[in-house]
Amino acid sequence: MDIDVFAQAHAQEWDRLDRLVRGRRRLEGEEIDELVELYQRVSTHLSVVRSSGQDPALVGRLSALVARARSAVTGAHTSAWRDVAGFFTRVFPAVLYRMRWWWIGTTAGMLLLASATAAWIVGDPQVLHSLGTPESMAQYVEHDFGNYYVENPSGSFAAQVWTNNAWIAAQAIVGGAFLGLYTLWVLASNAVAIGQVAGLMIAHGRGPEFFGLILPHGLLELTAVFVAGGVGLKLGWTIISPGDRTRLRALGEEGRAAVAVVLGLVVVLFLSGLIEGFVTGYVHTTWLRIGIGAVAEALFLAYVFTLGRRAHREGETGDLRDAPQAVPVA
Repeated sequence: MDIDVFAQAHAQEWDRLDRLVRGRRRLEGEEIDELVELYQRVSTHLSVVRSSGQDPALVGRLSALVARARSAVTGAHTSAWRDVAGFFTRVFPAVLYRMRWWWIGTTAGMLLLASATAAWIVGDPQVLHSLGTPESMAQYVEHDFGNYYVENPSGSFAAQVWTNNAWIAAQAIVGGAFLGLYTLWVLASNAVAIGQVAGLMIAHGRGPEFFGLILPHGLLELTAVFVAGGVGLKLGWTIISPGDRTRLRALGEEGRAAVAVVLGLVVVLFLSGLIEGFVTGYVHTTWLRIGIGAVAEALFLAYVFTLGRRAHREGETGDLRDAPQAVPVA
């Protein structure tokens, strides 16, 4: 095939397609039909020129023309920034609102477990002494607990706690695939650990210091972890009791929503990490530290129960818009 003769024979069609693409916002019905027809025809031309391998420059020109025509025919995709905004204003809060009773119940249960652990340690000297020697406990209570928040640079410390908490939250959610049993273990082990520290500090008369340092970041941080636990338990219960859906379909729908929670909690835990790294150990006024944490917690809850409730009532479930087709079931 003579590529020059081929290009000369179809040059008018290529130029016409180029003009239609450039003026696509002002096209009338017949011109739109012509655009679609020329797009299909020039796509064939591109295939012919590419298979000949004689003119790379012409291949590049036609490839760009066909790509622009395809965009004009199929329509532009939603911008990435609009997708991100839609995720954080609709998808993420809607999933949290839909699963609110799961993570609210999880929060109550884990706080009860942590409180019971702390009360057991404070009320039973034998349990207290089993935690360590008097010297090691005194070292922890008087120095190590407070120094933990200032012994490393703020930025690196914030990044460290962020990744650690994100890992815990991810484990809590993924553990739901194991009927929620692993999720329960992750939650319980962390609640008991918090209760042990609280009991140790309170038993040595350092309760105000404990709450003054744990609450600023802990309000938002623990809420995020308990949210992850609630979502994981919901995922596990979906496998046990899928309702009128098949187990595979139910797991797919809830699993895709759980992934949305994972992504959203990464940001929430990043904010709590910033508070822990830059506020907890460096703002020396106790009421101000706790106030910052309380404001962050209040904003998060307002976010869920305003934007989330609105999006949920409008039908947002957190599932993918273009989710795989499911076979109807009775």
